[in-house]
Amino acid sequence: MWMKTVFWGLLLFMLVATTMAVEYGARSHNSGPWSWCDPATGYKVSTLAGCRAMVKLQCVGSQVPEAVLRDCCQQLANINNEWCRCGDLSSMLRSVYQELGVREGKEVLPGCLKEVMKLTAASVPEVCKVPIPNPSGDRAGVCYWAAYPDT
Repeated sequence: MWMKTVFWGLLLFMLVATTMAVEYGARSHNSGPWSWCDPATGYKVSTLAGCRAMVKLQCVGSQVPEAVLRDCCQQLANINNEWCRCGDLSSMLRSVYQELGVREGKEVLPGCLKEVMKLTAASVPEVCKVPIPNPSGDRAGVCYWAAYPDT
């Protein structure tokens, strides 16, 4: 029952993220506050080790220890520029895929589909109630890149 609830919650987040992407023209390469998050400009991407552990645990359906959740949320909140938080989560997710040797496959870990891991990572700001820019006016939400298949 718990997994069904998580699945439907993540699906809802995906729908919101898709709407946000369309509204804000995601995937455009124009300048904006997110351009400050480019490592080429000297920005240091956070490794988000706590979030890495949390996403892996959640994806396989394991209970996330309170300390891991707290560490993840604190690490995300420590990223001072809220425009960079989703980018850092996306970088963390790519590094998890690389670490696990994930290419085009559907399963990242035993019992963990790539799409579920992506949605789990994208929803970390909402879980942690850490602000990210989004069109709803709320200061938390789901990272827009969850709406794209190649993340």
